[in-house]
Amino acid sequence: MKGVFGATAFGAVGTALGEFWNAREAREKRLLTIGGAVLALVIVYSLFWEPAFEGRQSLREELPQQRAQLAQMQAEARQARELTSAAAGVAPTGDTLRQALVDSLAAHGFANIEVTALGNSMQIRGKNIAFADWIGWVDDMRKQNKVQISEANVKALDKDGQVDLDATLAPAVAH
Repeated sequence: MKGVFGATAFGAVGTALGEFWNAREAREKRLLTIGGAVLALVIVYSLFWEPAFEGRQSLREELPQQRAQLAQMQAEARQARELTSAAAGVAPTGDTLRQALVDSLAAHGFANIEVTALGNSMQIRGKNIAFADWIGWVDDMRKQNKVQISEANVKALDKDGQVDLDATLAPAVAH
C-alpha cells in the first residue's frame, strides 16, 4: 500500500466493492440500488431541502416584524431630524447662556470682560477691549448661540480701536 490516500488504497477499496457487487444476485443488486437511491434522497432532503424550507418559513414569519421595526426606526429617525432642526433654532437662556458666553470669551482671549445675568439677558462689561475683536465675537455668538445685542454703550478710548463697553445680549427672537 502506497499510503492512506494513494492510488493503491483506492484501488483496493474499488476491488473489494467490485467483488462484493459481483457476488450479489440480480434481486439483491436491485434492492441495494433502490436502497441506495432512497438513502441518497434522504441525505439530499436532510442536508439541503429541509433546512432551506424551514429557513424560508422562519423568514416568512419574521418579515412582518422586521418591516414593523424598520417603519419604527424610520419614524424615529424622522423625529430625530425634526428635533435636531428645532433645537438648532432655540437660543440658550439662563445659566446655559451665561456659561456659553463665559467659555467663548475665555476661548477668544477676553479675560477682562465680566458677564452678569439679568433675567434671560446677559450684561457684558469690559474695559480696554479691541473693538474689532469684540464685534467678531458678537457675530460668532449670534451664529452659535442665537443671541443679539439688545442694548450697548461703547466708549472709544484714546488708543485707536480700543473701547470700554457695556452691552446686554439677549436670546434672538425667531422671525
